[in-house]
Amino acid sequence: MRIDLFVDGHPVVIRDLEPADEPAVLAVFAASDDWFLAATGQPSAPGDVQSAYYSLPEGYDFEDKVLLVIEAAREVVGFVDALRQYPHIASVGIGTFLIRPEYRRLGIGRAVAAALSAAAVEQDIVQISTHVVEGWVPGRKFLATLGATFSPPAVPGGAGNRTVGPHESARKVIPATIAIG
Repeated sequence: MRIDLFVDGHPVVIRDLEPADEPAVLAVFAASDDWFLAATGQPSAPGDVQSAYYSLPEGYDFEDKVLLVIEAAREVVGFVDALRQYPHIASVGIGTFLIRPEYRRLGIGRAVAAALSAAAVEQDIVQISTHVVEGWVPGRKFLATLGATFSPPAVPGGAGNRTVGPHESARKVIPATIAIG
């Protein structure tokens, strides 16, 4: 996948993650420790990019994964981890949608979300399913600007086949859905 956009007159590219992107995505993760601490209770770690490949709910395969990078100013500034047909056939699940802090609040996230939503509609997707950790105000505000509907907070039952961090299991998540199309 490749989507070319312009945000405030500047080119932004959304494309599939490639193996050579790992150091740049790790840099996005390291710069986004505020999100990692809120979501997992610990900073990012070197294995987090590989974990994105392998973290799958029961019944899903690697072919169902969509891992994307977001480029601005010719550098990787964001990362998206999605799962096709999750939790149902007409939905896509977003596990991670990260933008480096210095690129946040510039309209990149909204533009990327709109472009990905438009691409999903072309594939007969009608809903985006995601979540935000309770207390992560920037994420909740972002989802609200996208028209998300929030469900009551819950303690997650697990993280697919991914090892849960030591402080992560006590964190409550707020499920969110966004109708598209």
